[in-house]
Amino acid sequence: MPESLLRTRRYAAFWAASLLSNIGTWMQSVAEPWLVLTLSGSSFLLGLDAFATNAPFWILALVGGVLADRKDRRRIIYFFYGVQMLCPLFIVLLGAAGWITAGIVIALSLIAGITDALSSPAFAALIPSIVSEPELKPALALNSIQFNLSRVLGPAIAGLVMMNYGYLWCFGANTVSYIPFFLSVYWLNPPAQPAAAPHADVHEPINPRAILRNRQTALALLSVFTTAFFCGPVVTFSPVIVKDILHAGAGEFGGILTAFGIGGILGPLLILGTLNRIDAMRMSLAAALLYGAVMAVVPEAHTVWQLAPLLVASGFLLTVANTSANTHLQSSATNRNRGQIASFYMLAMRGGMSLGNLATGALLGLATIKTVFIANGLCAIALQSAILLRTARRSTEKPI
Repeated sequence: MPESLLRTRRYAAFWAASLLSNIGTWMQSVAEPWLVLTLSGSSFLLGLDAFATNAPFWILALVGGVLADRKDRRRIIYFFYGVQMLCPLFIVLLGAAGWITAGIVIALSLIAGITDALSSPAFAALIPSIVSEPELKPALALNSIQFNLSRVLGPAIAGLVMMNYGYLWCFGANTVSYIPFFLSVYWLNPPAQPAAAPHADVHEPINPRAILRNRQTALALLSVFTTAFFCGPVVTFSPVIVKDILHAGAGEFGGILTAFGIGGILGPLLILGTLNRIDAMRMSLAAALLYGAVMAVVPEAHTVWQLAPLLVASGFLLTVANTSANTHLQSSATNRNRGQIASFYMLAMRGGMSLGNLATGALLGLATIKTVFIANGLCAIALQSAILLRTARRSTEKPI
């Protein structure tokens, strides 16, 4: 089934264009924290930059979900992704002129975060709307593979580009990478139009209780939030570990993110190999629980070669946890509320990461990174264990 999906021209074009776009995004994701840390020398500003990117999800993600269910999803993507495309372009222009500062980078991250919050539910709802119900789980797994493949290729390319040409080329590559993605979304013309509730008013009140009434859905979202809050900082603060503890450079940092991406590719392969054999929610919680344990061990690494396999494990477990949770959520959705359920998932993942990055950045001013990471890992283990027990008790509840 995965192979047949990739042989479908529209899906294959969308998959390939998304891969190119995400490669550009990950190239910027390598260059940007390194740039902020170089300009400011502040771990707090590093966390603030990540917070600025993800914090708008707390305010706007649910609005984006309603937009995705009420309006043409393609037009939403064109407009907001177009604004996002301008942000790395401005960094290229300001950097070339010598006017770039950490404050400007953080401000542009906030703009990108706002547009991302409003458009991500529309993007997340595209895939379930262009495949049949039996193809949903492999389609989501394949999308996760392309995302994590970009996480491998993007940092690897970025490390080479930064060493040989400088950080501006990474931001430039991200700007150009939007073009094939726009073309692929245009090709998805008929499937991209939401079929449900076209008469509904986009300004009608949002009622979270309608989505969260089902306890299994609420527990799945709580698990995603817990992982994002306590374990998400592994990637955000890896520059601190690489630069300040291991005393390595930009090339090694790119290699570490590549290791994380390799793990992320292996995760969806496990999911594809266990289609219809393992409950998605149970797989998600088991992976999230193990991820908390890995989080506590990460600061024990004394060399890049010791850190790399821990990042592989982190990428693997994070992808299994999030992709399985998303599969559980999307399987319970209809096209009438698919965008809103996607917005809750994005809110839990991106919003949780924003708060986790801000909290971790603040704590690093009071304690060592080893202490903070161990505390985060233990908290994640405790909470995921509690969620797993609650889920087992409510396993007979009907989906929404």
